[in-house]
Amino acid sequence: MLVDLPARGGARPRTTPSNPHTQLDQQPDDDRPRRLLEERLAQLPDVVWRPSMISVPGARALTLPEDAAQGPPEAFMIGTEFAHLHPAPDHSLHLVLPPDVASRVIETGWAEQHPIARRGLITSGAVMIYAPRDEEEAELVSQIVTAAFEYATNPPA
Repeated sequence: MLVDLPARGGARPRTTPSNPHTQLDQQPDDDRPRRLLEERLAQLPDVVWRPSMISVPGARALTLPEDAAQGPPEAFMIGTEFAHLHPAPDHSLHLVLPPDVASRVIETGWAEQHPIARRGLITSGAVMIYAPRDEEEAELVSQIVTAAFEYATNPPA
């Protein structure tokens, strides 16, 4: 699981306060961080990339086949979709983490809770992960997405 996550440098980006929940600034200068992130996420076993069922047009979702989706129901946003990547120019992600892990990721500056989660309408672990600004951040964000993958694939203890 996610360990030793360093603090994200700089101020948090501006985001919209409601749906669609999007990141408004601090995007990468080019698409290299996004390409690296997608390369890392392509290595997650059993993940099927599809258009998101709940996000903006162009968002790419990470989903699981039913037999691989062994996590608790609250590990998924809809169906077996556990994360989605927003298209340019946004480049942020939404995903679901165990609530204690989500709190740590928020505290270190990498994420904020989804506005609908703040209202208590969905799991408190639903967060926006800010767009990685460079390749180093893309590596760290891939670790955060991997934590969401582990939450979605591991049966509750």
